[in-house]
Amino acid sequence: MGLRRAACYSHRSSVPYTRVSKRKNKAFIKVVPPQKIVKFTMGNSKLFRDGKLPLQLTLMSSEKAQVRDNALEACRQYLNKKLDVELAGQYLFRVYPFPHHIQRENKMLTGAGADRMQTGMQLSFGKSIAKAAILKKGTPVFFFAVQTPKAIQSIRKLIAQVRSKLPFRIKLDYREIKAPIAAK
Repeated sequence: MGLRRAACYSHRSSVPYTRVSKRKNKAFIKVVPPQKIVKFTMGNSKLFRDGKLPLQLTLMSSEKAQVRDNALEACRQYLNKKLDVELAGQYLFRVYPFPHHIQRENKMLTGAGADRMQTGMQLSFGKSIAKAAILKKGTPVFFFAVQTPKAIQSIRKLIAQVRSKLPFRIKLDYREIKAPIAAK
């Protein structure tokens, strides 16, 4: 058995005891799954700090949802690879949500001979299997900063290709930051 479908988790409300607690009697989660998102900021941060990337595009969630860290990492890898080829270091790309929510699964065995190995609903808390980020409506997910309107169009095309990996409806927020007028 591999990874369960995202639909099993994406639109559920949060479940209690899904983070590691400092209080010993509430610390039901023993093992925290490793972080799958390797980098949160990619591209050229120096250009952004200097104000040379005036066009900004933010991908936001337009509904309440949970998104798994492996979905965010798959989108990140694809987008960063394509942006690095097309824009060659003339961009800034950030992943905003940090997955804290630990998802659990009470594994049930099926088939011949499986009836002696499982406990049913007795001790049904489950083992930790993955991490997820809980998003509210309007939460930013990805942030892009580029120099030209042509780059914005290519980012919109890339987002359309990645759209199927995200388990929620999206909204794009486009902003153009004006350069400050130098004092004479």
